[in-house]
Amino acid sequence: MTLSIAHLGPPGTYTEQAAIFYIDWLSKSTGDEAILCPYPSNAQTLRSVAQGQAQLAVVPVENSIEGSVTATLDTMWQLDGLQIQLALELPIAHALISCAATLDDIKTVYSHPQALAQCQRWLEQFLPTVQIIPSNSTTEALVQLEQDPTAAAISSQRAAQLYHLPMLANDINDYPDNRTRFWVVSQGQLSAAKEALPSTNATHTSLAFSLPANEPGALVKQLQVFAHLGINLSRIESRPTKRSLGEYLFFIDAEAYAFEPQMQSALAELTAHTEILKIFGSYHVLQIC
Repeated sequence: MTLSIAHLGPPGTYTEQAAIFYIDWLSKSTGDEAILCPYPSNAQTLRSVAQGQAQLAVVPVENSIEGSVTATLDTMWQLDGLQIQLALELPIAHALISCAATLDDIKTVYSHPQALAQCQRWLEQFLPTVQIIPSNSTTEALVQLEQDPTAAAISSQRAAQLYHLPMLANDINDYPDNRTRFWVVSQGQLSAAKEALPSTNATHTSLAFSLPANEPGALVKQLQVFAHLGINLSRIESRPTKRSLGEYLFFIDAEAYAFEPQMQSALAELTAHTEILKIFGSYHVLQIC
């Protein structure tokens, strides 16, 4: 079986690196093969799965320095039927890539906003006067570097090798323990992905909900459900509903399998205290070294 896997492109992004790891892991587990399908944004990557253009999507959801990837959360809420199959945690080590002779020759630096933010202090120290220009991905600007020796991009060492470009500095992220969590997402439960998973129960469940009313203590009821049942929450994130200022959605990662008795009880209680409740799936977390 050959699967199509959507990811943020162009080739060389960290998301593609996570997708390649997933393909290797899946091939060893099931023998299935896969082809990579790059898209220009994380939202389009997820929509490609919802519209049947790809069978799986690999999307970033959270970084240890800059927090949640809001486009991923918003799109997961907007689209129906998407299910998380697996989470992948990838170490991130940024490099400054440029054809400039020295740092003093650089006038502009391009990269994805997350990468720029993860290297903010380094940029302030070593390139304090350059123009910072956000791009759709860490690799989008690489194709123009040979034509402009005053430009640089923040990307990975792997990307520099793929595009045959020199690196002026390595490991420039402000914090050395920089990791990004990715979700592998499908439309419903994909049998090939399910067969590759460990036989033990999944360790995490992700969900989101909106509140029936914006009133004092409205969120307390939902959080008490998990507290009373002894379920640990590893992440709580709020996002605007986009309906009215001051209205929020809440995204939660619970350290429990959705079909465990305690989690089943929690979900049943949550239904009574939420306006809309979406279960994005239960999954294992794999560490990429």
